[in-house]
Amino acid sequence: MLNNKLIIYQVLPRLFGNNNSYCIPNGTIEQNKCGKFADFTPKALKEIKKLGTTHIWYTGVIEHATQTNYEKYNIKPDHPAVVKGKAGSPYAIKDYFDVDPDLAIHPDNRMEEFEELIERTHNEGLKVIIDFVPNHVARQYHSDKQPNNTVPLGANDDSSRAFSPYNNFYYIPDTAFHGQFDMKLDAKEPYHEFPAKATGNNRFDAHPNSNDWYETVKLNYGVDFINGGNHHFDPIPDTWTKMLEILLFWASKQIDGLRCDMVEMVPVEFWEWAVPKVKAQYPNLLFIGEVYQPHLYKLYIEKGGFDYLYDKVGLYDTLRNIICGNQSATAITHCWQSLNGIHNKMLNFLENHDEQRIASQFFASNPFKAIPGLIVAACMNTNPILIYFGQELGELGMEAEGFSGRDGRTTIFDYWSISTIRRWRNNGDFNNKNLGAESVKLLNTYRKILNLCRTEKAINQGLFFDLMYANIEGWRFNQDKQYTFFRKHKKELILFVVNFDGVKADVAINIPQHAFEYLNIKETPTIIGLDLLSNESEEYSLLSTKATNVSVPKYSARIVKFTLE
Repeated sequence: MLNNKLIIYQVLPRLFGNNNSYCIPNGTIEQNKCGKFADFTPKALKEIKKLGTTHIWYTGVIEHATQTNYEKYNIKPDHPAVVKGKAGSPYAIKDYFDVDPDLAIHPDNRMEEFEELIERTHNEGLKVIIDFVPNHVARQYHSDKQPNNTVPLGANDDSSRAFSPYNNFYYIPDTAFHGQFDMKLDAKEPYHEFPAKATGNNRFDAHPNSNDWYETVKLNYGVDFINGGNHHFDPIPDTWTKMLEILLFWASKQIDGLRCDMVEMVPVEFWEWAVPKVKAQYPNLLFIGEVYQPHLYKLYIEKGGFDYLYDKVGLYDTLRNIICGNQSATAITHCWQSLNGIHNKMLNFLENHDEQRIASQFFASNPFKAIPGLIVAACMNTNPILIYFGQELGELGMEAEGFSGRDGRTTIFDYWSISTIRRWRNNGDFNNKNLGAESVKLLNTYRKILNLCRTEKAINQGLFFDLMYANIEGWRFNQDKQYTFFRKHKKELILFVVNFDGVKADVAINIPQHAFEYLNIKETPTIIGLDLLSNESEEYSLLSTKATNVSVPKYSARIVKFTLE
């Protein structure tokens, strides 16, 4: 029986199903086309599940600002000057109660098409995660699907006050918005906003520049940033009740999780108040938070009620540095130790929409160089691992798609098509016919590793023991390029030796006496071990007085399973 270890597949529907191979930089939806909810067919979902996937994070579901005109569907158009890219940012929410019309075959039935996607996903044994963006909305936020018994954001604001606990937004009174960028772009008239609202990245003036989140406005949760950050939480701020309504609205759609954007920019008191209320009705709904300040981790888990948080500034940054040859593998030990017991609450990843592609020239250039890092991130503990669509195929991310430019990332702002995904999909056949040999090899490697996470109880449930302290300055062990640890469940013991080096490593692993005591295993001079990657069996010794010899291929690992007596 499989456990509940989460393996999350993040995908932008806008890009996933787009078959157009001749995209134009900054192209319109008519020129470049757009993927749809319907592209996630039962066949597509089965193929995603083969990766070991348990959850799909559909990124960019909730309606956001766009330069595409949907007036005929009674959707108010956005001024292009305050929209990033032709498609717009998925994090500039335009209507909290609607889905992106781009993603529907029939935009007037867009919510029904999304609900059908949820049902299809569940039918294939997968769970659904969508974004919740609590900190900011699009500059021209306007809900055309607001429930009848609710009040729109900002409807009752007193815009003459910079801050009021009764306001949903922050204002710069008596001042027109005048961004330090082209305020007209392709429109007939410049963008007009009076009085100006504060910008989403906590800019409380009327003049954000192109490096700011200028397309968004900051939501007011009762924190008076203008006067030193004083809290006004009694009575409950109006924004709190409105955001709770939104959370309950999406939970009612039978989704399984919310990836909450930039939660550290929203007071933890809101989450402490809201999450239990949501979970009282939907107890299995997951809350995954994006937090980049490690000193806040425990606060948002223990007080805020989050199930998992991003481990970006810890494990991601460390693994990236090791993969690129800029840091010693010994730093991995510090990563998990610094988490002070909450490592099982951290979401690990090597790619997502914010980060550069592994295969890009800005990262490793070679996707296979990251396989040791993938094994560490996926197998070191019981916590979740996230895979970003195309990562498993070696997507380069080296195109200049439009707004974002050539930066090693896959665009989230443009109508575009992803070459590796397009070739893998092959018009819905998923037969690897159009994939090159290297992509197929990489895909099979990812499948092997991630499915081990699902099937091996020592990985998804077992104890963890870091062996590095016993192997510093080892006789045949390069602590800068190799990392080694145990996982154990009942009579199953797995030895991991990962090799970040570009050459084969014949290493000798010292196993300290404490490991035998902590894991409750007996020393044995001879035992057969099965390498779960190669399926090759070999004789090993597990002794505190004699090193265990292991030969590890370049940019790979030995994952040796022992069955104990």
